[in-house]
Amino acid sequence: MKLPVLAVSLMLAFGTASAAPDLSPVKGKPFTWDNATVYFLLTDRFNNGDPSNDHAYGRKNDAAVARGFMGGDLAGVTAKIKEGYFTDLGVDAIWISPPVEQIHASTDEGTGVSYGFHGYWARDFTAVDANLGTEKDVRDLVEAAHARGIRVLLDVVMNHTGPVTAEDTVWPSDWVRTAPTCNFKDVKGTVDCALVKNLPDFRTDSNAKVDLPPFLVAKWKKEGRIDREVKELDEFFKRTGYPRAPRYYLMKWHADWVRKYGFDGFRGDTVKHTEPGVWKDLKKVASQAYEDWKRTPAGKEAVDKIGNVPFFMTAEVFGYSIANGRQFAYDDGTKVDYYANGFDSMINFSLPHDAGQGYEKLFSDYSNQLNGPLAGVTVLNYLDSHDDGNPFDAMRAHPFEEANKLLLAPGQAQVYYGDETARVLKIDGAVGDANLRSFMNWDQLRTNARVGLHGVAEVRDYWSRLGRFRHAHPAVGAGVHQMIASSPYTFKRTYEKNGVSDRVVVALGLPQDRTTPISVAGVFGDGQTVRDAYTGRTAVVSGGKVQFDTRAPVALISQD
Repeated sequence: MKLPVLAVSLMLAFGTASAAPDLSPVKGKPFTWDNATVYFLLTDRFNNGDPSNDHAYGRKNDAAVARGFMGGDLAGVTAKIKEGYFTDLGVDAIWISPPVEQIHASTDEGTGVSYGFHGYWARDFTAVDANLGTEKDVRDLVEAAHARGIRVLLDVVMNHTGPVTAEDTVWPSDWVRTAPTCNFKDVKGTVDCALVKNLPDFRTDSNAKVDLPPFLVAKWKKEGRIDREVKELDEFFKRTGYPRAPRYYLMKWHADWVRKYGFDGFRGDTVKHTEPGVWKDLKKVASQAYEDWKRTPAGKEAVDKIGNVPFFMTAEVFGYSIANGRQFAYDDGTKVDYYANGFDSMINFSLPHDAGQGYEKLFSDYSNQLNGPLAGVTVLNYLDSHDDGNPFDAMRAHPFEEANKLLLAPGQAQVYYGDETARVLKIDGAVGDANLRSFMNWDQLRTNARVGLHGVAEVRDYWSRLGRFRHAHPAVGAGVHQMIASSPYTFKRTYEKNGVSDRVVVALGLPQDRTTPISVAGVFGDGQTVRDAYTGRTAVVSGGKVQFDTRAPVALISQD
């Protein structure tokens, strides 16, 4: 939906005067992961809260375009949490890129000199990368989010280490394989292999006992924590009975972030490149760590704000589509149910393509899947991300349509940092996925700079209104969809689960030269007063319809 100039002017006319509503949990409508709005950010590219840590470990400014560290850090994310930035967007959870210590040096994968700013090139899974901050910064971020009712997801890697450099030695051969490189033709060519050249693959298939890598032992001795780390590992293996195999070391290290800081869930990276059962075991270990954390003073305090829900995991299985239901098929036809292997949700890679469809086909198809083959689980929808080279709207020509199709689609919604501010996914001189990873466009937001036909502040205001409505109503993402009228396009969502009842009506593409009656028949009865969350206006239902006295491009209707 491309809004005309009049629509934008109307948004501005009442937008600045309309205060953001209270986003504390809605009485009678508790949080459910099935309706979650998840804000995904690359920590290094979001906000620089502490310029003193911009060049840790001797890293240099010699990277190719958009392939080096840019200064964003954990303190910068925390500052935005405290400002209310995420609250105003209706965000339920923040997914941060892996904060673990990365390889110190750079490498070249064929796209120029690159550093591990993204977090997927781990060197030490037990330490915070100094470019991003400290352990205190991690704790401050999670506690600040929890205090505002926001959960935090940790991105975890079970598949590979960081690349090998002159400074970053390879892990021992009983820990990793360095060949062959994956050919993706069958399960073996997808799992028992290195994703790309010089990206060592963890031997998650092995049950053989391994000792700590010598470089880690030396590092921990230098840092004065070798005794503590070894003692904790001994206790973990004694308690669980797991063999001292590579995957169980990794599980212990990942779960420690949950037990120590209170992360509420994991996003599993490169899931289809490991054995499915690895993730089921990780879920078990992490869930126990989460329950242990809940019993701490910080955990007890946080539960009062975020609710006492189980540990959550979503999967990145590259190529998975909501149309696949519970079965993902490898190229050789082998099928895996990842939902039965620890995951509550799977990232839906098909929305960037599906979003080219009309609203009704998109919404009804997704609702049918989620209330049919996928009943009891869900998908995490996105329109662009850090590594999908085919985003829905790279140049941000249609930011309002993008908001509608992401935030109003059945399922969970993943907002990639800058979706809400029309951050263009193209950088002059950048190659490949670097185009997707520019620094957050705070300056454009502050000055309301124009991107295409629209001002950035106006775009963000629109995303905020839809996001806050979604946050308040589980029916939006977790309810059953049904079209009410085709012109203006109007639909209802109804949610009845665990004693919670929620009903909403949404109308899109409303005329801008007049107000118009909207059908709410079968949802709200005559004489009932309903509210449009977009404008804040109320009206009384008459003859199965409702008409608000303020023109707006959409109506977000409920009986609050």
